[in-house]
Amino acid sequence: MAKSRLLFVDNLRTLVIVLVILVHLSITYGGEGGWYYNEGPKGTISSILLTWFNAACQSFFMGLLFLLSAYFTAEAYARKGPRRYARDRLLRLGIPLLVYDWVLHPLSVCSLMSVGVYGPEASCRGWLGEYFSAFHLGRGPLWFVETLLFFGLVYLLWQRLTASRTKSAPRPVRHPTAKHILILALLLAIASFIVRLWFPLGWSLEPFNVQLCFFPQYVAMFALGIHAHHHGWLLTIPTKTGQRWGAVAAAMVLLGFPLLFVLGGAMSEDLAPFMGGVHWQSLALAMWEQTTGIAIMVALLVLFRERFDRQGRIAAEASASSYTVYVIHAPVIILGALAVRSVVLYPLVKFALVSLVL
Repeated sequence: MAKSRLLFVDNLRTLVIVLVILVHLSITYGGEGGWYYNEGPKGTISSILLTWFNAACQSFFMGLLFLLSAYFTAEAYARKGPRRYARDRLLRLGIPLLVYDWVLHPLSVCSLMSVGVYGPEASCRGWLGEYFSAFHLGRGPLWFVETLLFFGLVYLLWQRLTASRTKSAPRPVRHPTAKHILILALLLAIASFIVRLWFPLGWSLEPFNVQLCFFPQYVAMFALGIHAHHHGWLLTIPTKTGQRWGAVAAAMVLLGFPLLFVLGGAMSEDLAPFMGGVHWQSLALAMWEQTTGIAIMVALLVLFRERFDRQGRIAAEASASSYTVYVIHAPVIILGALAVRSVVLYPLVKFALVSLVL
């Protein structure tokens, strides 16, 4: 078990949250995905490049965030014990979840309604009446916090149920081999394809706002994050393994995705076969997504461990505020996008400029 906090894990989490913000801005300016506000045209070179960026990020970033969060979850439970752990989880995750649901989400939606984004007939007052008369949770990006709270409570229950079992002697630490990593990617691809037969990309389980199509990876990464903490995996993956999987990731992103995009018929703007169902495109996307995602995760974990296991003042402050930034970033980037809505620029240029400013 790790004895001290690993700074490279904090730094990697900061990077992932930055990518989350960039993906949401990318959707704003034409990339594929669901978000509050879209102003970029589809079917342009700009939208294709932004979708390419989004697909690469989607393959790994939330799964990696669950893995890193699980690593800290196991550390927190070991340090605090069950009662304090449960209280802290409910406070740290539950309060922001409710604040977003009751304040920040309505603020985001009404800001867009006030400038006519949802049409001239849209009424903030009418929408608020309907919104607060129904049960809902995990609006916007806070679906992650909601899911993390659920996973954390399941982990607490599992620990309590297994607490009385006789603990076996710890086994020698063995890092995952290339064979293990390939098998994991294959199993996740098959599981994702099967889940998407019923729950395609873009479908959300309401009133909880979770997309089950991605959950095979999320569940697996949370479990692996717990295991990594207990067995020191993050410290034992060989550097060469990270380099090799980095090369695989580069090939999958730079060559694999464009090939899949063209051969699958996405150039005709017919994305339905990729979303789910019994289509070869859905299976191929699941294979690409999980292989690419696992490869990027392994490569980044090794890269940050070897190169970024330290923090200066700026990195430390960014790490300390990363969770707050995640919680509040949606209304901030929405208001930022609305502020420059009338500025006429090529969408890709506008995306780059707004990203730099925010």
